[in-house]
Order: sequence, then C-alpha cells, then structure tokens
Amino acid sequence: MQGLIRRLAPWLAAALVACNGTEEPVENPTPMPGESPFEYPLELWDQRIEGETMLMVHVTELGRVDSVYVLETSGFGEFDSAAVAGARRLQFSAARQGDRRVAMWTKVPVRFALDSTADAQAQTPVGRDGS
Repeated sequence: MQGLIRRLAPWLAAALVACNGTEEPVENPTPMPGESPFEYPLELWDQRIEGETMLMVHVTELGRVDSVYVLETSGFGEFDSAAVAGARRLQFSAARQGDRRVAMWTKVPVRFALDSTADAQAQTPVGRDGS
C-alpha cells in the first residue's frame, strides 16, 4: 500500500495545485547554488562504478526538502542511499504559482560519475508532471 501511495503522490500533488481555482502557471522549484551535498560511496568509487538514481523530492513552500524517495534505482543500494541522504540536505528556491510560493514534488536525478568530480552532481529538477 505504501508503494502505491509513493507512486501516486506526485500526481496527487499536481492535481491539488491544479484544483486551486487559478490558471496561473507553476514555476518549478530550483536548487540553490552551493557545494554538492552528495557523497560518492567510497567502496563504489574504489571499484570505479558509476550510476544514476532518480529521486522524487517534496519541496516545501519555504524551499526545504521534507520527503524523498527513490523513483528509479541505480541498481546499487549504496548510490540510492547516498542520493537520498544528499537530497535531504538540498535547499531550493520554492516553486511559485503567480506570486505565491507552493509546495510540490519534483524529480531530481543524481548522477555518480568518475569523470570530473568526486561528488555526485544534482541536476536541474524536472517538473511535477515529469516534463
């Protein structure tokens, strides 16, 4: 049952925003600049393993993360756990609808790559509907 709730949460949140009686578009939350909170798991770094975890992150109207879950696993529990832990420390500019700040779910891909940095990079989150 909890898995079903997790899968439906982003769409339910979108429906609630859409039903508030206003036709104003919603601007997605954006991550605040700063040092990456994602830590590459050392054992996977040493083994030269890369991966990406797709998260769903609930951003409050104050830009804080209050819920996170793995939408698509990297296939490595260590990456998924590191992604969730890092996402909990992210700060966002809250989503806006007109001049109001609104809470909403957003996708956050977290890529763990050996190329240019030792830490994973949070990419720009995608909208609440996955676009």
